[in-house]
Amino acid sequence: MGRIKEISREPAHRRKRNPVVYLICEGKETEIRYFKRFRSRGCHIDIIPIPSQYKAADCLVQKARATMGTNPYYPEEGDVIWCVFDRDENSDAVLQKAKYAAKQKGYQLAYSNPSFELWFLLHFVNQRTKVANCQAVIRMLKQSGRMEKYEKNQDVYDQLKPLQKDAVERAKQRIHALEEENIEVISRESNPATTVAELVEYLNNKR
Repeated sequence: MGRIKEISREPAHRRKRNPVVYLICEGKETEIRYFKRFRSRGCHIDIIPIPSQYKAADCLVQKARATMGTNPYYPEEGDVIWCVFDRDENSDAVLQKAKYAAKQKGYQLAYSNPSFELWFLLHFVNQRTKVANCQAVIRMLKQSGRMEKYEKNQDVYDQLKPLQKDAVERAKQRIHALEEENIEVISRESNPATTVAELVEYLNNKR
């Protein structure tokens, strides 16, 4: 799936516009289909799939700005960059490089361990035990009473929206528990964990 352009661009001397939220996503289907549903007049979102050579977490963060090409980016006017990525094969060293780079550049991170689908799963259950990988999360997600026909290329926003507050609360509780145990959230050890709730709340507040 190619780049999704959500807004028109104006010349720099006519920059009277709402701030832009740039989402730099490693995923090509799931994340894009989900987050584009947060568009509104008050929340301009530009979703940018990351090239495959930059999929390592640290490269994704370091190359985020370059990946945007010539698109205008004015953080002083409220523009913000969120880097959205999963644990995948990233080592703890790579994940920490990503976290440090994001802090240095003023970017936000939406990290999921083991995969983005954990965010979906939290709409149905308060998952606290480790999950091996993305496929294991999907198997749990497809259990009876949840999303039995789930596929990565589906638009699931409407199905999940009524349960979104529960998912946000569960995700935040898990992050709090990890912090209480002095476990680094942006790490492999945090499984299961996702900070996507922070991004979802941010986008909701922009509407």
